[in-house]
Amino acid sequence: MRGLWRFCRRKPLGAIGGILVLGMIVLALFAPWIAPHSYDDSIRGARMKPPGAQFWMGTDNLSRDIWSRVVYGARVSITVGFGAVLLGNALAAAIGITSGYFGGKYDMAVQRVVDAWQSFPFLVVILSLMAVLGPGMLNVILALGILGAAAASRVIRGATISVLQNAYIEAARAMGAGHLRIMLRHVLPNVAATIIILATIGLGGAILAESALSFLGFGVPPPYPSWGAMLSGSGRSYMYRAPWMAIWPGTAISLAVFGFNMLGDALRDVLDPRLRGAGGGRIQ
Repeated sequence: MRGLWRFCRRKPLGAIGGILVLGMIVLALFAPWIAPHSYDDSIRGARMKPPGAQFWMGTDNLSRDIWSRVVYGARVSITVGFGAVLLGNALAAAIGITSGYFGGKYDMAVQRVVDAWQSFPFLVVILSLMAVLGPGMLNVILALGILGAAAASRVIRGATISVLQNAYIEAARAMGAGHLRIMLRHVLPNVAATIIILATIGLGGAILAESALSFLGFGVPPPYPSWGAMLSGSGRSYMYRAPWMAIWPGTAISLAVFGFNMLGDALRDVLDPRLRGAGGGRIQ
């Protein structure tokens, strides 16, 4: 508890980010008990009601409670965000560690592939992938995870090269440890902090990317609520008549991205200040 309190005092924005992230996770886990209605319930006589005591965030053009849809939408964002980051960082760790460990021609070949992959605009590649895969939560996770692996692998490769300079790596080799054993027992634990930081920062980018895909019609298909789809559909169509239909999902996206970015920045400064400037708003 003392360490947590010290972290909150030293990194107040990180603490605020942590509270926002925790709140989002609570909404996602306990959505059926927190939301007063199901996400697709049409409430009789409640079409486009403004925010008030009965409907905190108002209702949409199909008489659905927006608060309930925002709460259930947190499930989509958390699922896609964590799924994409887990997949992306697993691929990035495998690529980065092996590339940094073996070096030489293998490292050069891998880095040229990464350079080529990153040379294409993110939006063009992700839309092309989604056009091939089709909309759906699993497809969004696959596309974002694969695209996010390239940039993260570079950072992990650099951390791996730094770890390989330590004497215990030479000692392990002298004792006859194989390549796989060294990478799993000595390299991976020492780059774990880097991976955690990249994952935390990448979550905000993944949530933003999923919202953008849903806004464009390539994300999670209706009727399941996605914050991006809520913005694109009724939110955009009724912007002037019922602005709350766009304001609340937009606010949810902003708070989620802000929370994960602030928490990730604070963890970076505490766990590995050398990573200042690594990562970014987009999934890495």
